[in-house]
Amino acid sequence: MYPEDRVLVAYMPRPSDFALLQKEGWYRIPQEHAPKGLFAEYFAFYFGRSFGAEKWSICYYAPQVGHELVTRRELFPHEDKHPRADALYYKVQLGPLQKLKRPIVSLHWRRITFLHTTWDRFWDAAEINDLFVEGGEYVDRLYTTLRDGGERDSYTYNA
Repeated sequence: MYPEDRVLVAYMPRPSDFALLQKEGWYRIPQEHAPKGLFAEYFAFYFGRSFGAEKWSICYYAPQVGHELVTRRELFPHEDKHPRADALYYKVQLGPLQKLKRPIVSLHWRRITFLHTTWDRFWDAAEINDLFVEGGEYVDRLYTTLRDGGERDSYTYNA
């Protein structure tokens, strides 16, 4: 795990969806609602209100091992009459699910569908707002890349 690894926090609406993830090792995202950039090294899951004591928090994450575009019918063959059976979904394959030692909580309810962050922010976060932390001890990747590439004189950096 590297500080610059990408983490995509995704909404987990129901315990039945989480049970499917635990059993099958994949998470589905409707193509029409997918965020830009499914190329995160890790996925983390923000639980909805139906998760009881764990609601509105991130308790679990997993490494992404791949993804493919499939129809809902392929994901759920027993639901072939579903109104969205022919809709396209990203089937995101995940590695072993890991539980955080301390959850990342939201101090109040918030609507999160997808949230991009980095591993360093994710690993240090105690509260959802920490995932948005800028500067300070966190790597400013653009500046660092330009500086380390020896091209700092060729670009203007505005903090």
